[in-house]
Amino acid sequence: MFVEKFYDCLKHDGIVAVATASKDAKAHVVNTWNKYVIVTDDEKLLIPCYGFRKTERNIAENPYVEITLGSSDVMGYKGMGAGFLLIGTAEFQASGPLFEEMHDKCDFANRVMVFTPEKCTQMI
Repeated sequence: MFVEKFYDCLKHDGIVAVATASKDAKAHVVNTWNKYVIVTDDEKLLIPCYGFRKTERNIAENPYVEITLGSSDVMGYKGMGAGFLLIGTAEFQASGPLFEEMHDKCDFANRVMVFTPEKCTQMI
């Protein structure tokens, strides 16, 4: 699903935005950095969480998530800067092999958000 340019973005500085919605349809967005994201062999994204409490509550009620990420250091369609929109579902884990993999990389993480993409589109 992921193209090489997507992986290039993750290798460079950039921000990741995770958008969820509450049961009363209020949007909520949290951020992390590209350097913290892990892509598993089956192309799930592991995102470290220390806060993300409202995000976790929203996902418990509605697992639909949209994520954007990018980097100004990667060549996009018309110059420097490439970014992606990912659509899929997510869940939180506080134990198990995926949590341990994330915690080994980011010892501040007390949970991991496991994102399963359904679609990945380069936007810029």
